[in-house]
Amino acid sequence: MNAYDVIIKPVLTEKAYDGIASKKYCFFVRPDATKTDVKNAIEKIFEVEVESVNILNVRGKKKRERGTVGYTADRKKAYVKLTEKSKTISFFDSLA
Repeated sequence: MNAYDVIIKPVLTEKAYDGIASKKYCFFVRPDATKTDVKNAIEKIFEVEVESVNILNVRGKKKRERGTVGYTADRKKAYVKLTEKSKTISFFDSLA
């Protein structure tokens, strides 16, 4: 599996913004990705040192449209914390 296949996109929410100052970032990842896969992908793509990875499975929300009930897709989020001596991820610098 390629490193660019593991990381789907960054999560841009208020909770995710709060962690940027302390080098904590949030990403949507593949449903079958492990902590080791995420760590290796982040280190390869952004050239940083990862201290820890926490993974969270997010259930889809219930949605109704014209009388039918369904659910949005399930997702997997990864919270990545970088080491103190590591540089920041430049993509998030303008958001903090």
